[in-house]
Amino acid sequence: MSTLSPYQESYTVIVPAAGVGKRMGSDIPKQYLQLAGKTLLEHTLNNLIQHPTINNIVLVLSSEDTYFKETSLVNVSWIETVQGGKERADSVLAGLVHVKRSQPNGWVLVHDAARPCVTHHDISQLLLLRSGYSGGILATPVRDTMKRGSSHDLHIQSTVDRNHLWHALTPQFFPVEQLYNALRNGLEAKLNITDEASAMEQANYPVTLVESDASNIKVTRPDDLKLAEFYLTSKQ
Repeated sequence: MSTLSPYQESYTVIVPAAGVGKRMGSDIPKQYLQLAGKTLLEHTLNNLIQHPTINNIVLVLSSEDTYFKETSLVNVSWIETVQGGKERADSVLAGLVHVKRSQPNGWVLVHDAARPCVTHHDISQLLLLRSGYSGGILATPVRDTMKRGSSHDLHIQSTVDRNHLWHALTPQFFPVEQLYNALRNGLEAKLNITDEASAMEQANYPVTLVESDASNIKVTRPDDLKLAEFYLTSKQ
């Protein structure tokens, strides 16, 4: 592996954006909703590319996407688009196939299209894992009391101990080849892959937690748009 410092290298970010965001209840995919004068996707990608070590973004789009070509991002040199799959893991794997052609021995970040507020400080802290050759993710510790509900009604089954529980966020940062193999093998085995870290865990790779700022929210429901706009305007 390279002996360069994490800040002497440059990195590619894979951004899966082939989903439709059903929980938003919108007529268009949530990444194209307007937020402070731009689409959510534009905020997210512009924020990523402004980090000094990120020089390229592989954007994974649905084959039926008709919205991206209407954005300000369509002709920028630092975005490459590839076609995604049915699930997130399929889309990330498609992005990795593209990255492997030029960076088979490199490291890659994977970031949610609907997380426009991640701080550059948090990205830099995550990149420090490169020195120890251990991949990892941004995450926040669970602060609220956790309840487990029943599968058929809203009754509480139990209270879950929140100690050592974390909310998994993005970016997630791993060696290209390891992540590719973990996702490919996990999909072939029909494992439950909810994020890149879950694939790495099931492949027995170590995954480190790096605490993230609370502003690194994922826009999932309508009220999240207001909170994301607050964080974005506060930064400006």
